[in-house]
Amino acid sequence: MKPIHLQRWRRALALALVLIGSAPALAQELKIALITGHSGPFEAYAKETETGFMLGLEYLTGGKMEVNGRKLKVIFKDDQSKPDLGRTLLAEAYGDDHAEIAVGTSSSGSAIAMLPVAEEYKKILVIEPAVADAITGDKWNRYIFRTSRNSMQDALAAAGLIKTGGSIAFLAQDYAFGRDAVKAGKEALAMVGSKARVVHEEYAPQNTSDFTAAAQRIFEALKDKPPPRVLNIVWAGPNPMSKIADMKPERFGITLAPGGNILPVLKTWKSFAGIEGAIYYYYGFPRNKMNDWLVAEHRKRFNSPPDFFTAGGMAAASAVVTALNRAKSTDSEKLIAAMEGMEFDTPKGKMSFRKEDHQALQAMYHFRIKKEQRDEWDLLELLREIPPAELPLPLRNKR
Repeated sequence: MKPIHLQRWRRALALALVLIGSAPALAQELKIALITGHSGPFEAYAKETETGFMLGLEYLTGGKMEVNGRKLKVIFKDDQSKPDLGRTLLAEAYGDDHAEIAVGTSSSGSAIAMLPVAEEYKKILVIEPAVADAITGDKWNRYIFRTSRNSMQDALAAAGLIKTGGSIAFLAQDYAFGRDAVKAGKEALAMVGSKARVVHEEYAPQNTSDFTAAAQRIFEALKDKPPPRVLNIVWAGPNPMSKIADMKPERFGITLAPGGNILPVLKTWKSFAGIEGAIYYYYGFPRNKMNDWLVAEHRKRFNSPPDFFTAGGMAAASAVVTALNRAKSTDSEKLIAAMEGMEFDTPKGKMSFRKEDHQALQAMYHFRIKKEQRDEWDLLELLREIPPAELPLPLRNKR
């Protein structure tokens, strides 16, 4: 009989050899953190982003879920759209979880809070879908790349539709997204040479449900101003357009101008047939291989077409996979070199990261709400694709 201590030693040695043998396999795992406001006010946006991101990884890797021989592992985190939590979760992702790239988040406020963390850890953060201009403006650092559009892209696309005179009022949410959007809207009108004049800005809390007082102030500001009188609504989440319409702004010759939104919101706008606007994405507009696949697969799996932020999630996945393939590394410096000026496929067509501020340059779409809708998803008519060349984004960072 062998001594007990010798048997234990041999078992320990065998276990060590097994662990050593498995180490290379563990090292092959490539971790990507995906941070969204899954349980916050932008829960719908977060779910779409997550769906689009995972579908994107599947499509771009041919279902293998690996890049350069390394298996992809997505670490999901919910910041509840709270800036302090977003900052904490990104530090946790880079530090404790050893994520090599991060993507997020749903809220502009939370995204802005996360930016310094990426710089501190010297790791790439792909911003999707937050849109505040400050992200690629004065709050930017070289580790930040954004696939989502920014407020100025929204504003330039919309301003290009209002080149005649008249009077404009804005209704927006009282936080980074809303205030950035209104600031961009005013600047964009000047940039495109519009003769319209902004006569009122109205900001309301994100959770506002009663718009009576806000609407009365807007109507009072607009009613005696030169026509056409336009109320531009910039709102994330459940859109108040129907509530404003119930107060009959047409009494004062006021028309409503909505921005793009997610499908559940667009479905409530059937009574606004004929109204035009600008939108980031609508599933029926782009004509390319990636969007065809996304629309077909999303219909097959979820019995509905992909939405606004589903396309954004897929665009972020494409940026990540394209960068990893180009850099052949997860080293941040190699990734930055690969991503600056990088062109990549998305459901909207080609995007490219502008070298100076890492903002994705991309098309937008001029739409009209359809009068004749064949089914519950047949909502918008494409009037024109607005190419990136017609969206002259000013540089706002201090590189």
